[in-house]
Amino acid sequence: MSDSAAPTPSDLNTPALRAIAASDPGRALDILRRALEFDPKNLGTWLNYAALLRRNGQADAALDAIHHALDIEPRSFHGLLMKGSILDSQGDLPNAGRTYAVALVFAPPEAELDGPTRTALARAQAVYSRYMDDFTSAMWERVEARSPATSAQERKRFDHFVNVITGKSRVYQQQPSDFHFPGLPAIEFYDDSLFPWLAEVEACFEDIREELLQELARGQEAFSPYVQLPMGVPVDQWADLNHSQTWTTLSLKSRGQVVTENADRFPKTLEALDLLPQPSVPNRSPVAVLSALKPHTRIPPHHGVSNTRLVFHLPLIVPDHCGFRVGSETRPWVPGKAWVFDDTIEHEAWNNSDQLRVILLTDVRNPFLTQYEHDLYGEVLAAIDEFHNEAAAYTHTL
Repeated sequence: MSDSAAPTPSDLNTPALRAIAASDPGRALDILRRALEFDPKNLGTWLNYAALLRRNGQADAALDAIHHALDIEPRSFHGLLMKGSILDSQGDLPNAGRTYAVALVFAPPEAELDGPTRTALARAQAVYSRYMDDFTSAMWERVEARSPATSAQERKRFDHFVNVITGKSRVYQQQPSDFHFPGLPAIEFYDDSLFPWLAEVEACFEDIREELLQELARGQEAFSPYVQLPMGVPVDQWADLNHSQTWTTLSLKSRGQVVTENADRFPKTLEALDLLPQPSVPNRSPVAVLSALKPHTRIPPHHGVSNTRLVFHLPLIVPDHCGFRVGSETRPWVPGKAWVFDDTIEHEAWNNSDQLRVILLTDVRNPFLTQYEHDLYGEVLAAIDEFHNEAAAYTHTL
């Protein structure tokens, strides 16, 4: 390649050009300048030019060249990575962090990167993490100085907001599998204060647990697989649990009625369930079960049927290494401590222990649904079932 001839874009990454840059960077810069005059929209030339400027200690000029490159392709991983690296070397953590954040979005799989680029990527990840920590701390310092929380619960929703905008939490929306009622809030775990009956039900814990233990002493013949998808229905994430004994339930209420064959063995549990404001939907709700999850079993992420009702858990037998996630929040079950959550938000559960886990599980009225809405919702579902001349075909709705 002669000095006088303008190189084509394909010339620009040749070993010859690299050799020129190593021995005579001024000459290499001149070649690249002429190449840019020849083709000012060539991304690779701008990136080569920026890299060589940076190597020559001309950081500001290199940034300007990178901006030209990003004007051509704003999603250029290598351009964003180089820009972040220069800002990082200048000690500009906020702008380096923000630039690295975008670069990480467009990063290809590490296996596709050469060694130096993998090293630069690791640096980007470390700087971005430090940037987010500093960014979050600065926000909390400002918040606490202006308006310190009076309780953990008071700050909970604001904590979630901060975690979302700092990228530490995802936003999870309600995604009912069947019936979405508009205007109801998407709350992962509900505040206990919305349910004045909760403590009264928790006070029944010992009686409920004793009835369960007596049942387990007789065996688990009354428990049946929770997931029982019929033929012709997509199995999807339920393949491992469909008709499986690893996740089973004993029904106390089904299709809105008490299950008579089990009622005489659980009188106190049924009395406790009567304390809850349960939805009344003909042939559908309420439903109440004892849910047994065998050792080393995981319930995959999924969504419930309708956001018009919420789900109540009262943990009865909970070994270590069990957990439950709703949206962005993960909690351990604590025997005797109940909670209410929206199961139309993605949720999952696991038992990584060597023992059985059992909880009492039922549906409760959504407190944000009016009585009028609740009644008409029931009428709509009844009309659906009557029109098809059948009750709900698949009644596992919790």
